[in-house]
Amino acid sequence: MSVAVAFTVGLFNIGGEGQLIWGALAAAVAGRALDLPAPLLVPAALIAAAVAGAAWGFIPGVLKMYRGVHEVISTILLNWIAIHLVHGWLVAGPLAARGSGSSVSMAGTDPIRAAAWLPRPIPGSRLDLGLPVALACAAAVWFLLTRMWLGFEWRAVGAGAVAAQASGIATRLRVCQAMALSGALSGLAGGLLVLGTEHRYPGVFRTGYGFDGIAVALIGGATAPGVVAAGFVFGAVRAGATRLQLVGIHPSFAELIQGIAVLLVAAPRLFAPLLIRLRALSRAPGAPP
Repeated sequence: MSVAVAFTVGLFNIGGEGQLIWGALAAAVAGRALDLPAPLLVPAALIAAAVAGAAWGFIPGVLKMYRGVHEVISTILLNWIAIHLVHGWLVAGPLAARGSGSSVSMAGTDPIRAAAWLPRPIPGSRLDLGLPVALACAAAVWFLLTRMWLGFEWRAVGAGAVAAQASGIATRLRVCQAMALSGALSGLAGGLLVLGTEHRYPGVFRTGYGFDGIAVALIGGATAPGVVAAGFVFGAVRAGATRLQLVGIHPSFAELIQGIAVLLVAAPRLFAPLLIRLRALSRAPGAPP
């Protein structure tokens, strides 16, 4: 949904990985530092994750609207800045887990409090409340984009920024808002990973989910129902990749399937303008039959 929200205003957010990293770190710090009961600690940690991701996503929006920096360039660079700042310094230094003394015992943060763990409704399974939270976020984004005036203005900006501005829409503000929400969703995803699976920020946290989100958004048509459906398909393919080795198939075969799916979805959009141009040339006066 993060990439889909950015698509709404006509931007391509490739910075989901960096926003996810900051969200995961914020959730790990909040889940460790805050001494609150579980009903308060879990929402507080998730809010911290969303705020951290929103702040990181807001930066490329501002750079795009006020300095003319293309969002693809800025988000790629911000990904690497986040990776090196967090992995190369924060979780290996100031925020690293400490032993009995003051020395660093391991890369990564201290474990979060048990009260911050996401509950698992089915004992013995890895399914936690992260799935309902993600579905609720998708429903909220769908309602925002299709039923609220703010969503209409975002879509108007994406359809034509010049026309939207001429009609009185504050295009700069709307783009920055959309990019902040896009980053917040990525940050929230990182928070759900920490609270539900990792229970700390590990030394290396390159999940690739931020880049998978681009493919999911493309396949889902940048709509909430489509993204949810594509997300389940991608999740099933990724989960089955580890079992492919049992039948002698390399696990990277799952990535091949994902790549083919993206190619099949993107190909019509890539070649449609060319086909339209060729058809127009064939119908031009004097063209051979």
